[in-house]
Amino acid sequence: MNTFTGIFLAALVLSYGIQFWLAMRQKSYVLQHREQVPAAFKDRVSLSAHQKAADYTIEKSKLGDIDSVVGMVFLLALTLGGGISLVFDFWSTFDLSPLMASLLSMASIFLLMTVIEIPFSLYQTFVIEEKYGFNKSKLPQFVKDQLMSMGLTLAIGLPILALILWVMDSIGGLWWLYAWAIIMSFSLLMSWLFPTLIAPLFNKFEPMQEGSLKQRIQGLLERCGFNSQGIFIMDGSRRSGHGNAYFTGLGNNKRIVFFDTLVNSLDEEELEAVLAHELGHFKCKHTIKMLVASSVMTLISFAVLGWLITQDWFFDGLGVTTHSNAAALLLFMLVSPVFTTFMQPISAYFQRKFEFEADDFATRNAQGSKMISGLVKLYEENASTLTPDPLYSAFHYSHPPAAIRIAHIEEKMQSA
Repeated sequence: MNTFTGIFLAALVLSYGIQFWLAMRQKSYVLQHREQVPAAFKDRVSLSAHQKAADYTIEKSKLGDIDSVVGMVFLLALTLGGGISLVFDFWSTFDLSPLMASLLSMASIFLLMTVIEIPFSLYQTFVIEEKYGFNKSKLPQFVKDQLMSMGLTLAIGLPILALILWVMDSIGGLWWLYAWAIIMSFSLLMSWLFPTLIAPLFNKFEPMQEGSLKQRIQGLLERCGFNSQGIFIMDGSRRSGHGNAYFTGLGNNKRIVFFDTLVNSLDEEELEAVLAHELGHFKCKHTIKMLVASSVMTLISFAVLGWLITQDWFFDGLGVTTHSNAAALLLFMLVSPVFTTFMQPISAYFQRKFEFEADDFATRNAQGSKMISGLVKLYEENASTLTPDPLYSAFHYSHPPAAIRIAHIEEKMQSA
């Protein structure tokens, strides 16, 4: 057995082993605390709501375990099982240019991965979400969304992928630097275009009507020095009962978006506090920091790939007989998550740190008590567990656990 094959299998077992162990801890911890509302929420959340969140969390985790097993088996089938070589060999039998054959090979595998995930999305939407009262979507809407997503991926993704493959084949040893510049430019362009070009394909966005809520929000924006291209209400209730708010876009194309479900759930002061939190991310430059971090990691990844392409053991150790730039790029995209599992808790730590900073900003620019009451409503209405396993949340959660987050806000209110 190739040495790198052994390293890959060991990393695969370790990566998935950690994921399954953490998921097991999460289910066990949530179940153990199911019968009693945490002390911090005993006067805020009913026992029935707490138990609903626990059951919802456990069912989603069980589905995630099955999804992970299928993903692991499929990864092994593509690599050591010879699936990638089989697909590349198939397309090479046609009278196609090397670039087109490579592009179709990669597209075929990505399509297979998408198709494999559809049953899990169906079960999540029409069984779990339906059971807990969140699903508002119908099957025709689900099919339409899937087809539109695939269509957009083909229309936007394939040209970019073709350009990357051409750069890899034509530029020379520093191709990875050019490829990185292309990816980052494309990411910035899509971030700028998303609010006005992509998002409206899936949802309707209505400008917020004149009234006390809009006046309150505009006052907050003025206090925070935030300029946007408008405040919009999104028809999130067309698909789901979950609520959220966010701002999107870059430069002069920023938008503030409220889900209609959120507007119907929170009072005006709570909505103001929730938006102040989102503005905190902007004022604390979290978006820029995350963009810089992503840019650096992408550059490092392309540089590593530039070296791996020249190493026969990289292909042979992963069961790929087709030694090509396209095969290397596909392999790297598929197996790199196995080797970077250790980075997940590091990323989650900084994301939680940003959430604390955004909460601090919201507490200074809105009512902290309303921030807390709004969060409690969101936890309850979204069936978010109040008792996650500490290790699981440290590894996976981009937001602080509910009790820790609210305690932090209360501490800031007392010290103000």
